[in-house]
Amino acid sequence: MRADPADRSRAGRQAESLAAAFLESRGLAIVARNVRNRFGEIDLIARDRDTLVFVEVRLRRSARFGGASASITAAKRRRIVAAAERYLSTLDRTPPCRIDAVLLDSLDATRIEWLRDVASAGGISW
Repeated sequence: MRADPADRSRAGRQAESLAAAFLESRGLAIVARNVRNRFGEIDLIARDRDTLVFVEVRLRRSARFGGASASITAAKRRRIVAAAERYLSTLDRTPPCRIDAVLLDSLDATRIEWLRDVASAGGISW
């Protein structure tokens, strides 16, 4: 039985808040949340020193179809890259940037997995 969409939305917001707090505790500054454009949504945008970091937050409570990392398919990576490129096109200059993923299998801050530079891992480069 699938979860209620309102419950899923609430859990998604909680996961994003946990991810933001986790990244801030590791020295990143959150610049924006839930940035939408015609290519998709960027969950978090952060700054890691001089690098702009686009962050995909994935919550999977069940490993039935693979964990949170399995949900970041090549197609999803392409959409994230396209949304990030669209965002970058609105800036005066393009800073160094990367795409990270924060993975959760529950709403537990002690069980967060942080993957850096996931776009290049799939053969997609800037």
